[in-house]
Amino acid sequence: MPTLDDVRAAAARIAPHVHRTPTMSATSLGALAGVRLHLKAELFQKTGSFKVRGVFNAVLSLPPEEVARGLVTLSAGNHAAALAYAARGAGTTAVVVMPAHANPGKVAAVKAYGGEVVQTAGALLEAVTEIRERTGRTLVHPFDDPAVIAGAGTVGLEIAEDVPDADVVVVQVGGGGLIAGIATAVKAVNPHATVIGVEPENADAMTRALAAGAPVDVVPASLADGLNAPFAGVHTLAAVREHVDRVVTVPDDAIVEAMRLTIERTKLAVEPAGAAGVAALLTGAAGIDKGANVVCVATGGNVDAATFARLLGPA
Repeated sequence: MPTLDDVRAAAARIAPHVHRTPTMSATSLGALAGVRLHLKAELFQKTGSFKVRGVFNAVLSLPPEEVARGLVTLSAGNHAAALAYAARGAGTTAVVVMPAHANPGKVAAVKAYGGEVVQTAGALLEAVTEIRERTGRTLVHPFDDPAVIAGAGTVGLEIAEDVPDADVVVVQVGGGGLIAGIATAVKAVNPHATVIGVEPENADAMTRALAAGAPVDVVPASLADGLNAPFAGVHTLAAVREHVDRVVTVPDDAIVEAMRLTIERTKLAVEPAGAAGVAALLTGAAGIDKGANVVCVATGGNVDAATFARLLGPA
């Protein structure tokens, strides 16, 4: 598993390529949950989500000959865009396997960054394996890669700098790369902080992996497509077991309401995945004491106007 030193090395490596995003107070939104709330605004990150941190750390850590062969990955959207962006910056190309039902806006973003999109109704990993075997491209895993985890952990370093007295850090969970990295950094710098993961009820790969003691396949079906991982990673599960205090789940309707309230109260246009942590606060699923000093990661904002309208409806 990555260490704090690995995360710090990643921070130095990727600094020229990413934004240092703000951690913003959200007093009105926090009052609804009875906590002192701060939002780590990763929706302001390059490509619109935290994903570019881990991707750049992974790509910059690869031998040049592996980068030159081209890159490949699987993703519902945010990791795909990040890899296409990083590949262009590294002077290589990226092929991204995405679900057949992937959000059209996210597909368009990948293509705009120069990535080649392959959509499939089948298993994404099988399609990636076929492409790797046929073309020799290098896989950059969306979450289960120590370099990706360390890069994502730079979010945790910034949280620890911005809110050193945080009682709780709330992090959304898909495959687990973000929470694995953040928890590694936060627990090393502020061991008294509680780290809580949040999954949609119908995309609970990490919850099931924790119960089984190993990754298990799931069929995710959340409207928070950024959290629809078909399994938790081996590395991410190990980090969560070591550093995360608990993982909770929330229903999709709570995510939509949290999305609405976050936009109304903070003016941050989060995508559904970016609002799941707030949903855990507002529903009480996170189980946080009243008055606690809480940081919640607003992981991304890659959602198009049509999706906004469909999810949020009339005011």
